[in-house]
Amino acid sequence: MGCCFSWNAKIKAHDTSLISLHNPSGISSQAKSERLKNIRSEGEILESSNLNNFSYNDLSIATRDFRPGSVVGEGGFGSVYKGWIDHQSLAPAKPGTGMVVAVKRLNPEGFQGHKEWLTEINYLGQLRHHNLVNLIGYCLEEEHRLLIYEFMPRGSLENHLFKRSSHSEPLSWSLRMKIALGAAKGLAFLHSPAIKVIYRDFKPSNILLDSDFDAKLSDFGLAKDGPFDDNSYVSTRVMGTHGYAAPEYLSTGHLTTKNDVYGYGVVLLEIMTGRRVLDPNRTRKEQDLVEWARPHLRREKVSRIMDSTIQGQYSSRSAKIIANLAVQCLSIDPRFRPNMDEVVLILEQLQYGNRII
Repeated sequence: MGCCFSWNAKIKAHDTSLISLHNPSGISSQAKSERLKNIRSEGEILESSNLNNFSYNDLSIATRDFRPGSVVGEGGFGSVYKGWIDHQSLAPAKPGTGMVVAVKRLNPEGFQGHKEWLTEINYLGQLRHHNLVNLIGYCLEEEHRLLIYEFMPRGSLENHLFKRSSHSEPLSWSLRMKIALGAAKGLAFLHSPAIKVIYRDFKPSNILLDSDFDAKLSDFGLAKDGPFDDNSYVSTRVMGTHGYAAPEYLSTGHLTTKNDVYGYGVVLLEIMTGRRVLDPNRTRKEQDLVEWARPHLRREKVSRIMDSTIQGQYSSRSAKIIANLAVQCLSIDPRFRPNMDEVVLILEQLQYGNRII
């Protein structure tokens, strides 16, 4: 389970929902991006979002009164419920009919609150991309704060890597590479000049999968506008999840897109090894995945850290390429980390340039 931390604040336990969502492709215009940057008040954010405003009563009906049997995930924000709405009218529908949705309901006692709820709307209310979750709407009534997403059945990457049941198959190497590429495309889109958003919480539980295992980035509660003009970084309180934040961000509070690149490198290691970034159940030398794996990422030692459940599914060349990419993303000096466009190019060459990967 991830752990969210805040500079000058006590450590808080933080996890994300285990729902799956789907999002249509699309790229926001420069004008829309600039509108997003300039929005400040709650009213402006809600008014300018391309979202539907749902009533609490309709969402209660759609989820069968938020009954425990409808819960599909739990996270720092609160519980996530499965529901059904009509495709056209968006009115509540009978279970098994219409469009399946995931309804995230804010827990007033949780680790996230109204600010994170509004931040999610601020970004996902205007940004559209195939590798970002599709936020359909929201509910704001009295103390109720809810978010409504299109539901997808495959769960999170975290579930597939670390929470497999005896009846589930481990993710194949080819699917892992597909997911790695999709997630990289999502980050590359956020970092693009027209958008300039730093995700700040890249981890397996925030990578959701549709029925075709296409990766979608979710949970934008910690997202931050990137630096503008001549600034090279955003100075901010340190927020994120233990193990995934870049060392220079932890030490200075200076946030850049290279923090996301570092987090991507950590997740790439988790995909390769099938191990969590921090695992207190392992021996002391193996509890910190990054420190344990670094010496093995040299070409002749990569095979020693690869997930045994996918043995024989990849070529040694592919493993070496991914290991080298992880090394670059995890560079202590952020100047030596690639940007996400470069990461996407490497993964595309690996996936599409070879029939056997």
